[in-house]
Amino acid sequence: MKIHLHIWRQESPDKKGRMESYDLDGVEPDMSFLEMMDVLNEKLTGEGQSPVAFDHDCREGVCGACSMVINGQAHGPKATTTTCQLYMRHFKDGAEIYIEPFRSGAFPVLRDLMVDRSAFDRIIQAGGYISNHSGPKPDPNSIPIEPAVQESSLDAASCIGCGACVAACPNGSAMLFTSAKVSHLGMLPQGQPERFERVASMVDQMEEEGFGSCRNYAECEAQCPKGISIAFIGRMNADYLKSKLIEPVDGRGKMHAQ
Repeated sequence: MKIHLHIWRQESPDKKGRMESYDLDGVEPDMSFLEMMDVLNEKLTGEGQSPVAFDHDCREGVCGACSMVINGQAHGPKATTTTCQLYMRHFKDGAEIYIEPFRSGAFPVLRDLMVDRSAFDRIIQAGGYISNHSGPKPDPNSIPIEPAVQESSLDAASCIGCGACVAACPNGSAMLFTSAKVSHLGMLPQGQPERFERVASMVDQMEEEGFGSCRNYAECEAQCPKGISIAFIGRMNADYLKSKLIEPVDGRGKMHAQ
């Protein structure tokens, strides 16, 4: 395969970026997209040029590091697929491919295709902890949980924090990410004691980071590599309102002081 690449190059956060074009020949259809990028970087290095900087880690669709906008879509044209799981056979021979970093005011570009996603870390940190004993392992059947609740919580927990939802949203909203992180604990008994305090802290931190508001475009769900539903956003909004308008009762029957 021969492909024509148009890649965003930016030396540092304070430098002006630009698109640069590269032709790459001999691309194997069974190469992953990141392997293709490795081949390009070997070629650039051999020619004495600076290689393209991009994030990657596990290359198994788990870590969420492979953040690229490919032909205008976060992680590329294949649904529920991370960039590292995208293969060159998904493109035609001679294809023109445009590669950019995730675009968001809250995700400043560090270099080329790498962005600073530490805002997500601060949102998670704002969520705090769960109150649970640190003694012997409890009996797994000691707290009955409905199967549907378990499945829904696991769906939320599948979020890998890649930021595709932010890149896909016209408003640069992080509501899908935040709602997934809120819901996977808030739906389980172990997460009840801090449930309302957690959602208030995480949503407030999200807004402080400068992410946009949700307008129900659902682009986040469409481009999420794990297919996380926007239904979690509605659940988070309901809990957030409760945390601000009433004194909610936690799982221990105690009132949260507002």
